[in-house]
Amino acid sequence: MSKVVTFVAKEKVELREDATPEVKPGDLLLQATRTLISTGTEMIVLQQNFEPGTHWAGWAVFPFRAGYSFAGKVAKVGAGVEGWKVGDRAASRCWHASEIVQPATACVRIPDGVTDEEATWFGLGKIVQIGVRAAEHKMGDVVAIIGMGPLGQLVTQYARLMGASEVIAIDTAPKRLEWAAAHGATSTLQMTAAEALDEVKRLSGGRGADVVYDVTGHPKVFASALTLARRFGRVVLLGDAGQPSEQRLTIDVVTRGLTIVGAHDGHPPDQPTDLVRWSNQQMYDLFLKYVARKQIRVGDLITHHFKPANCQDAYNVLKEKRDQAMGVMFDWA
Repeated sequence: MSKVVTFVAKEKVELREDATPEVKPGDLLLQATRTLISTGTEMIVLQQNFEPGTHWAGWAVFPFRAGYSFAGKVAKVGAGVEGWKVGDRAASRCWHASEIVQPATACVRIPDGVTDEEATWFGLGKIVQIGVRAAEHKMGDVVAIIGMGPLGQLVTQYARLMGASEVIAIDTAPKRLEWAAAHGATSTLQMTAAEALDEVKRLSGGRGADVVYDVTGHPKVFASALTLARRFGRVVLLGDAGQPSEQRLTIDVVTRGLTIVGAHDGHPPDQPTDLVRWSNQQMYDLFLKYVARKQIRVGDLITHHFKPANCQDAYNVLKEKRDQAMGVMFDWA
């Protein structure tokens, strides 16, 4: 039996038992060491903070097995699997559980130099890569990032890797801005996006940002994000709003020729093609390579550890002290 963190009703979380599937040919049985809460996605589901008719409504149904950022060790190798052995460390896009069975092709090897805790960020690292690739950065870009949760912190680090000249972090929570400054932000603005226009203009030499990321998931931020982009600039929606009908276009789109790009976890193919260079697996591996080389740092963004039996407490912290929480981890060891 596997223990699984389960959303059983709105704002109610339990650790339940579920039968572990049989290990079939091609599968791996993984025993968890750490799993990372995706603070934005999981809280939207737990609080049912979405409109009817959205993709959320058809997916976020109780009982709901929460999570998608799993790290652990191989406990059993199915017939026909090559390249894996018992004791190997692996990550998987699977829920918070004490053990899981996954196809070996859906598992990602954790390289030397990367801890299990760091490895749990691989799913978020790939999601952010999709947004960064969609931004089509150029060396010297001025980048404004609205919302400095886990995704915003990773956008900050990727933007520096991509050669941005200015990385402007915007959030109302001072602690989040401290983390951003420690991880590559060149300027931090403790204010709302609606208040940030003058400062973004000043920091960009009067032009506005070449690329603006809305990583908040709050629908009303979108209109303010549009004002921060330069003429013919690019706005990347990386926060998946639960109320998309409240996201409003402004005159900036037409008068300044803005490009708006949506970036989502499901965009890349499982296998690369001539048109799409990077598969999911390749993006996972690249992120973990950056972590191993210390070009991206996530270990120092982990703020809370919880035993799975205390799962309700973990989500209460995210509800009540969200501005103080960043990487929130379940410890299965």
